Amino acid sequence: TVYEKLNPELNAIVTLNDRVLEEAHTLEARPPTGLLYGLPVSIKDTTDTRGLRTTYGSPAYCDHVPERDAEIVARLKAAGALILGKTNTPAFAVGGETTNVVFGSTRNPWDTTRSPGGSTGGGAVAVATGMVALADGTDLGGSLRMPASFCGIVGLRPSPGIMPEDSVNFLRDRLSVAGGLGRTAGDVGLFMRAVAGPYDARPLQYPANHPGFETPELKANIRLGYCDHLTDLEPAPVVAATCRSAINSIKSRSISVKSVNLCLVDAPRAFAVLRAHHLLAVHRNRLNQPEAAGEHLTQNLIEAVNYSALNLADAELIVDEVWRAFRKVFQEVDYLLTPTTAVLPFRLSDGYPCRIENTELSTYYDWFAPTSVLSLTSLPVASVPCGLSPEGLPVGMQIVGKPCQEAAVLALATRIQEWCPVSLPPILQQL
Repeated sequence: TVYEKLNPELNAIVTLNDRVLEEAHTLEARPPTGLLYGLPVSIKDTTDTRGLRTTYGSPAYCDHVPERDAEIVARLKAAGALILGKTNTPAFAVGGETTNVVFGSTRNPWDTTRSPGGSTGGGAVAVATGMVALADGTDLGGSLRMPASFCGIVGLRPSPGIMPEDSVNFLRDRLSVAGGLGRTAGDVGLFMRAVAGPYDARPLQYPANHPGFETPELKANIRLGYCDHLTDLEPAPVVAATCRSAINSIKSRSISVKSVNLCLVDAPRAFAVLRAHHLLAVHRNRLNQPEAAGEHLTQNLIEAVNYSALNLADAELIVDEVWRAFRKVFQEVDYLLTPTTAVLPFRLSDGYPCRIENTELSTYYDWFAPTSVLSLTSLPVASVPCGLSPEGLPVGMQIVGKPCQEAAVLALATRIQEWCPVSLPPILQQL
């Protein structure tokens, strides 16, 4: 199998479900029902799976076996999916790379010396190589979208309240959401149809007027906007050039693409504060447990304590400004396109990007400003592959949609995959 041949090198799936063949035989004995009947899926190692080890990427939980399924897992199983295993993540999903002291680093299938991004890097690699058809994941500042871009697949960050989340104890959280990964936008739409929907365990309720996830036809005369950079962090020239080439391909089909200028210079500051607020709300009990939390999360928690209520108020007002800016944009366009990442997949030895061209980055999370700023909007955002760099590395472009328009975002993503086709990772030629 692909898993047997590639996983030892790529380290995408860290715990295999040793009952999966038995479960497949049981499924075969029943009438074929469910949207995902017989499809292999993977579950991020921060999402609880009954009877299947879930470590959260932490040595303190390396032997932890949950007694219940997270609601997302329960819905996947109810739809007929087969859980192949758990995918690698940084400890507690905090990080834009995928490595931890329990399982080590996950490698990018396009170049095994490079990172698949994070924090859903294991799931992205499993999907990109065909180990699984679909993967679940989470996205706080880009943890679905960055790995999707780095691995040449589609990742959707839906609006808060769309997914039945119960994996953290911060019920009103709007920054971190669950979503899905697939090779195609249609696959991700299938995942959303199987899993998304009302869930009364959280106060953020599924919108009563949500149009659902049946992919609509792309309407005629759509108006697209393109923004090269959302903040003052400009993408590396190779990323910008690849995205502009995709935009030119779209324009060649007589589709209107308007240049949009959005320089939300204060938004990264707001994200830093709200991210700190999220981390404290979810992990404050780990402040005095550095061995369980790991070095990275511990350092983030120490920094988070230094923010004040004034910082939080300032951040919320900046989010209001960001929302007003996007509301104005969507009066003129139907979708906004922008690069998913400012960099190509970075080398594992780098840890994370400290510099983009001649720009020094001052914090660990500066490099993912292209995704983190969009997390502040609560709008649906997908990353779709739009081309390869000259050295053969995938580049993703984000599609930002109007509120509750996840299906419309995926409809455009489907067309972009047709207009700007991207091949499969070359490692698959070894099979």
